[in-house]
Amino acid sequence: MGRLRRARTGESMKVPLLDLKAQHESIRHEVEQAIRRVVDSQAFTLGPEVEALEKTLADYCQCRYAVGVSSGTDALLCSLMALEIGPGDEVILPTFTFFATAGVVARLGARPVFVDIEADTYNIDPARVESAVTAHTKAIIPVHLFGQCADMDALLAIARSRSIPVVEDAAQAIGAEYQGRRAGSMGQLGCLSFYPTKNLGGFGDGGMIVANDAELAARCRSLRVHGFRTDEPYYHDRVGGCFRLDALQAAVLRVKLNHLETWTQARRRNARRYDELFARLAVACPVVRPGNRMIYNQYVVRVPNRDRVRTALTAAGVGTNIYYPLSLHLQPCFAHLGYKSGDFPVAERATQEVLALPVYPELTVTQQRRVAEALGDALSG
Repeated sequence: MGRLRRARTGESMKVPLLDLKAQHESIRHEVEQAIRRVVDSQAFTLGPEVEALEKTLADYCQCRYAVGVSSGTDALLCSLMALEIGPGDEVILPTFTFFATAGVVARLGARPVFVDIEADTYNIDPARVESAVTAHTKAIIPVHLFGQCADMDALLAIARSRSIPVVEDAAQAIGAEYQGRRAGSMGQLGCLSFYPTKNLGGFGDGGMIVANDAELAARCRSLRVHGFRTDEPYYHDRVGGCFRLDALQAAVLRVKLNHLETWTQARRRNARRYDELFARLAVACPVVRPGNRMIYNQYVVRVPNRDRVRTALTAAGVGTNIYYPLSLHLQPCFAHLGYKSGDFPVAERATQEVLALPVYPELTVTQQRRVAEALGDALSG
């Protein structure tokens, strides 16, 4: 791209990977009112704010029940506890995902069983899942990575034929859809994260479990408060944990949830614009499967010489990140499981090529053009 065009869009322009301040300024007054409401009530743990958020989010996710918890990680942990996963059990999950998906399995004394991913969507490969099932398999965790649902029909068929529960890791996918069904609504349990960088982010950690099964939802409600009986405090039928969602987080999230669809449409619009801007560049843009609604928690491209390209983009003021630089089966903490380099070649190649670019809702057209110019220069440099 020529010098003249770079000058028009601003060669010195900086484009962060994410700008939370821009979003906050647009809703500052609403958020401050919500926080003041909680402070005035002095009810900081669970309570009406959490209950109201649970009801609204259950509806949004096309589920009957929602259980507010302390983080996306704890949503996964509490879900597996509700399914009574423990030592001697195996849980199948993708090797290319955030650490928590496997970490919670290991924390319960169960064995993470890693499988490879699809090359185009980065989601778990159902064919690999089927071959990984054993008599010890007690759950399957598909991760809806970067905001696109995994191939749930294929996965659910495998799970149902063997009576294996499915826990959807929808931490990056609130509002994503698969054939008209919302992320989190298709398995026995769905797990959401409200970490500040998520499409629906709080003012700290927070999470939610969604479900259509009344008994599982009740177990999760009990487990989040140390296994209390729901109708009889200080009597414990099971050992749980402290997984409660704070009322302050719920109040902030209630405000933000009202804007989520507008922000999601902006992310999708930004993604389409990138697809057009990158059409002549040597990059592989995100692939969205037919029937899927992707919500672009991340806009991830594949590029040759990724690390060199990233260094050049950083020098040009464009924020990037690598999700993820090392597959889980090669993480040092899982060395005892016996996996080795080359076991999952699709995921291992992705770790060398993926690069996340800014796609947040407030991103301007000018900023996106600057990203495209900087990327073109980086690729040709």
